[in-house]
Amino acid sequence: MSNTASARRSPETAPSDPMVQVRTRADALYRAAVECCRQHDRSAKLSSSTEDPELEHEHLDALCKMCDGSLTEMANAYTVAAGNVHPERDEAWWHKANALWHASREYARRHAGCDDLSKKVSTRHDADQLATMQMEYELEASSLLALRHAAEAYRRTRPELG
Repeated sequence: MSNTASARRSPETAPSDPMVQVRTRADALYRAAVECCRQHDRSAKLSSSTEDPELEHEHLDALCKMCDGSLTEMANAYTVAAGNVHPERDEAWWHKANALWHASREYARRHAGCDDLSKKVSTRHDADQLATMQMEYELEASSLLALRHAAEAYRRTRPELG
């Protein structure tokens, strides 16, 4: 891959302007968010199909898990890069990147909550458990939609991202 060399820069070759590094991390967070949304869309389409190719489900679940992990890592990298940086001028991308960061963290929190709830719930569900599960899954879906909107808003400030 040609992009891996630039992604693995050593600290000596890192940009001297901290805002460049923050923007680079924000761009990476954007790409992770887009891919996360794309894989979850694929998963939703497959789940709604009448055929049930089990092997494809397994692989798609693994891809979704990997994308979720990547999103979390990119959000953490953005946190480190942007933590002590204050832009000298009002930058539109800065505000949208922070919104994307918030949406990424909220999605990760909601997704983790659904995973935890799924593990705790027994095979027999009472009405309260089912209502709680439904609410949590709807909140997770809402946070994925918010992530999608935040990524699109960020992209509009950085048209070169395509």
